[in-house]
Amino acid sequence: MSAMYFVAAGAVLALLFAATMFARVKKEPQGTPQMAKISAAVSNGATAYLKRQYKGVAIFFAVVFVILLIMAFLGFLSFFTPFAFLTGGFFSGLSGFIGMRTATMANCRTANAASGSLNKGLRVAFSAGSVMGFTVVGLGLLDLSIWYFFLHFWYTAIDPVASQEILIQNITSNLLTFGMGASSMALFARVGGGIFTKAADVGADLVGKVEAGIPEDDPRNPAVIADNVGDNVGDVAGMGADLYESYVSSIVSTSALAVAAGFGMQGVGVPMLLAALGVLCSIVGTFFVKTKEGASQKNLLTALRTGTYISSVLIAICAWFAVHWLLPAEHATGVFIAVISGLAAGVIIGALTEYYTSDSYSPTKKLSASSETGSATVIISGLSLGMLSTVAPVVIVGISVLLSYFCSGGAEDFNMGLYGVGVSAVGMLSTLGITLATDAYGPIADNAGGIAEMTHMPAQVRQRTDALDSLGNTTAATGKGFAIGSAALTALALIASYIDKVHQIDPDIVLDLSITNPTTLIGLFIGGMLPFLFAALTMDAVGKAAQSIVVEVRRQFKEIKGLMEGKAEPDYASCVDMCTRSAQKLMLAPALIAVIVPIVVGLILGVEGVAGLLAGTTVTGFVLAVMMANSGGAWDNAKKYIESGAHGGKGSDCHKAAVVGDTVGDPFKDTSGPSINILIKLTSMVSIVFAGLVVAVHLL
Repeated sequence: MSAMYFVAAGAVLALLFAATMFARVKKEPQGTPQMAKISAAVSNGATAYLKRQYKGVAIFFAVVFVILLIMAFLGFLSFFTPFAFLTGGFFSGLSGFIGMRTATMANCRTANAASGSLNKGLRVAFSAGSVMGFTVVGLGLLDLSIWYFFLHFWYTAIDPVASQEILIQNITSNLLTFGMGASSMALFARVGGGIFTKAADVGADLVGKVEAGIPEDDPRNPAVIADNVGDNVGDVAGMGADLYESYVSSIVSTSALAVAAGFGMQGVGVPMLLAALGVLCSIVGTFFVKTKEGASQKNLLTALRTGTYISSVLIAICAWFAVHWLLPAEHATGVFIAVISGLAAGVIIGALTEYYTSDSYSPTKKLSASSETGSATVIISGLSLGMLSTVAPVVIVGISVLLSYFCSGGAEDFNMGLYGVGVSAVGMLSTLGITLATDAYGPIADNAGGIAEMTHMPAQVRQRTDALDSLGNTTAATGKGFAIGSAALTALALIASYIDKVHQIDPDIVLDLSITNPTTLIGLFIGGMLPFLFAALTMDAVGKAAQSIVVEVRRQFKEIKGLMEGKAEPDYASCVDMCTRSAQKLMLAPALIAVIVPIVVGLILGVEGVAGLLAGTTVTGFVLAVMMANSGGAWDNAKKYIESGAHGGKGSDCHKAAVVGDTVGDPFKDTSGPSINILIKLTSMVSIVFAGLVVAVHLL
């Protein structure tokens, strides 16, 4: 119980730090009236999009709430589950909204700060990203704290003589279910935002850069504001909701596994306390993010990495004392190793993603060289790079799982090993505050570069914003790799929690999870197919939405007289509205499939079929997400590398070929790839919530 007071304190500390960073960014001057005007247009477009999205999502949440309430009346769920579902979704959406508002406020301020120095521009963008990072962890811990203290009070009041084991089992069982709300909101935010941002980006690139031959972020392009809006609703609001969901899911699933492992209240306190200590370590790390004028991309990357590495070292030290304080001596060291394995896996996967996607390293340089023989070879080389890049992350996650499982006592007790795997996921996400700050920095820097281009700022300023933007592409790609890696470990913990939940519902149930069991095998095949179906639907959605933007941009270039000469203004609002309507309509099918499929499989094939489904979705989803994210990131940075002067520079045939590759990679890295990691966790969360119904009424 005492550890939970640290969690509440961590929540308050994170939110106070986020508020401090927000105030610091807000004090920065906006720049010229034209810069403020463009920033306001982006902010208004992003706010309008999120308002429309939240109205649509509210209907989904209302319907699911009623379904969960009916199930609670029928005895399949606790009556707290429907309300936990709502709070999980609310805090997930709120974290994304706050991050988005901060990012749209910071874009012009970052561009203006870059006119002073590169370091100042970096600090403003990173401070704004910190608001996103610490809002996510603060709200996540706040939600956990409120529910924990309420449930502890409730169950103690109705049964004052209940044992600690029964009390903590009731609490963790209810905590586990609010992750479904967070997962659902994250999926809508990621899919809808991803469709919006990439439809605008593809439309702007194909007509503006390829057909009309005008620069990126040129104010004559009607889709340029929609493109900047998309960066915020997809890569800020969407990513924030995504990692909020990973963060809380890893903590609550590990807490549930602590009970199964026999660690009780003390075991539950370990992931909670690690998360709280991670807030403090992340805050310390932010003060080390700084650079000097004329810094290279490697220098800028080092500046951001210094902060994250210092935070990682600090949490590793703190974890030793936290684990030994809460757990028996014979188990503490093994669990500590599990924490370190997850933490190290996160750092290594981030470094590997950087290696495969940054133009500072050979894979992306070789990809840019393939543009000399046309766009077809760029596509082939990019796909090959993405596929190759899956090998190392799979090996790293595999090593982390083995270390976590056996060091935690898995050889003697299966449940203790699973608890170690869960703890490793928490270890990976423990410094999420600063990790997410470096990721949210990316779209802020991207928007700042767009504003610098649209307002014709001096060449030196545009060089600085271009450097920050290029760094942002790498940090965004690294952040996606980190999110996918954490999703894999969290999903493994959730699968274990699902099996444990089934045994809580029916202690006498005997499960045959071998692949020779037809129901398990069929579930495995369906699960293996699901990420591909999901990716197909989201890719197709981007294609359909982008087609409408291409037609609209062509129309405006043709019909608005003087637009190409810069004598008339394009109709930005029509592109923003078109992207918004398309995204809201096209996100429904993939989002609903993620919720419906595990329920249908469970009702037909039963618990064993669902277990197979979750395993298949986790394996293929993890690999496919890594491949898509890294291919897309490499295509993007290969284009940026050519624009810096390599292989003929901007306007060359190589550049045109690279733009085609980047256009294909956009939905890879910003829509389908990042959304798949939410799919992995949402299917597990839905399965856990509906486990009681599946056990009672399945057909086979």
